[in-house]
Amino acid sequence: MLTITGLYASILAIIILWLCFNVVKFRRGKRVDIGDGGDEIGIRHIRAQQNAVEYIPIALILFAVCEINGGDPIILHITGIALVIARLIHPGGLVNGKGATFGRFYGTLITWLVIIFLAGYNIGKYIGMML
Repeated sequence: MLTITGLYASILAIIILWLCFNVVKFRRGKRVDIGDGGDEIGIRHIRAQQNAVEYIPIALILFAVCEINGGDPIILHITGIALVIARLIHPGGLVNGKGATFGRFYGTLITWLVIIFLAGYNIGKYIGMML
């Protein structure tokens, strides 16, 4: 059973829907049918949503593999909480500022660290099984 993965997948799905809602709200407010209408804030909302959709699935795949293979629940919760925090702070930094804002920088960094850690953890479990 993937109960821990299910918890974080559900929380992250709500975050994605929140980002989608922000895009819809922008488009309705600016009367933009498709795309961003050349509006810088619209571009930022769309990129924040796309960025989440690009990174969250690979993290969840690694998360699920880790849980299926008997990964430590404490490690799963730590990485899950870190990923949720990263995905909450990233859009604020991307939408509300230019360049390397706190949210954008640390949201990306934490997301990458979670993915790298889970990939390494899964590789380590495989190697340990083979020995």
